[in-house]
Amino acid sequence: MIFPRPQGCSNSPNVSPFNLFYDMTAIELLTKEDLKTFKAELLVEIKSMLAPDESPKNKWIRSNQVRKLLNISPGTLQNLRINGTLRFTRIGSIIYYKLEDIDTMLEGGL
Repeated sequence: MIFPRPQGCSNSPNVSPFNLFYDMTAIELLTKEDLKTFKAELLVEIKSMLAPDESPKNKWIRSNQVRKLLNISPGTLQNLRINGTLRFTRIGSIIYYKLEDIDTMLEGGL
């Protein structure tokens, strides 16, 4: 690969910009142990980000889980959605219900 000649450099026609700063930067070596440590730390961080929040206020459940929880039929669940008794969120073809909303509905009675 041919790089353009930077100003103030030698007359060499193929000067790499990487070679220009070679002497000016500190070289830091990474060992396999450093990489293993980094990998472990990274995995812990990713797992903590992906871990589901177990607080019931933020938990969302699907229709089949709501039906099992309330022991109701799909039609009854649809009626609860239609008449506004139970709020829901649709993402694509999947309907989600907030567990907090289900608890609120149960406290107020069906």
